Amino acid sequence: MWRTMSVGHRCFGFRSVGIKGLWGSLAVRRYSAPAFPADPITALQAAHLWRKHFEEMGVTEPDHSSNYIIAYLLGAKTIESLEKGKLTDFLSQEKTKQIWKLCTRRLSRMPVQYVIEEWDFRDLTLKMRPPVFIPRPETEELVDLVLSDLEMKLRLGAGDDAQLTSLEVGCGSGAISLSLLKSLPQLKAIAVDQSKDAVDLTIQNASRFGLQDRLQVYHIDVTKDAEALLNLRKPVSVLVSNPPYLFSKDMASLQPEIYRFEDHAALDGGEDGLKVIRHILTLAPKILSNHGHVYLEVDPRHPQLIQQWVEVNVEEMHYVGTRCDINSRPRFCILQKDESNKDHQAGFGLRN
Repeated sequence: MWRTMSVGHRCFGFRSVGIKGLWGSLAVRRYSAPAFPADPITALQAAHLWRKHFEEMGVTEPDHSSNYIIAYLLGAKTIESLEKGKLTDFLSQEKTKQIWKLCTRRLSRMPVQYVIEEWDFRDLTLKMRPPVFIPRPETEELVDLVLSDLEMKLRLGAGDDAQLTSLEVGCGSGAISLSLLKSLPQLKAIAVDQSKDAVDLTIQNASRFGLQDRLQVYHIDVTKDAEALLNLRKPVSVLVSNPPYLFSKDMASLQPEIYRFEDHAALDGGEDGLKVIRHILTLAPKILSNHGHVYLEVDPRHPQLIQQWVEVNVEEMHYVGTRCDINSRPRFCILQKDESNKDHQAGFGLRN
């Protein structure tokens, strides 16, 4: 499986450093590829050559970058999974040209996910293209959390009388909704995004996995057209979102891979990172069925702020709990519609 390699700002090989320092160091370098080999070379030789060149040019995670690209072009997920013969046999000139073409894209700091135009998310290999937001490992944990609770709900018999439906706000490539649909045949889903590129890519990925009949996708910006969202259909069982949640001031610390290529609207959550989240939570009581839940992926600074804000501003919702990600950071917020049943959080698989 393609894996996201580090835990910086939610993407492949990105660490948080000052953008001015990066631009200053990169500005004096030209993105020229190494000379095309005059004689045939092996995949291992190409990987070594490009790793060294990436290092010299300051490309993040040079080893992983060259290995993933070359493995992809040779029909594998990783270099390690390739047969030894494929690594040591001489490459055709056409295959060598493809390696030079894709590695030169990475040299421009284009994320590997965009370079190879696909990336794995749980058990799905999603098509990827800029500027659609690249799904990160934390979001796999969000899907696992939602699935665990929905499966328990089904085992307890809840939802038998009504169609189980999820709504995803900010679908990007469709990673969350498509993972939920693949794991739960009983589920139908609605997905919306402010980006037409994201909507188109989600539709493409849904067709790729044969899930298009159970997914409705709409081009809606919830911060500008709440009425369009409310008019979509009857109440849903689950509202899930990995919204833009970076503080605006933190946008300046993004690595070039993110800053140059990914949609800023999918990243920038406003001054306190809560601009879109507040809209989602304000709309949630009008969208959810009784006892319906909201699942949010947020910045670790957000859970307490969200809990305090909801208690003051959205009386129909109450805060169920916070879950930490694999790195023990408070990452996921769970809320429920049903202010009269505060102790419901003890059930449905949720704990404070």
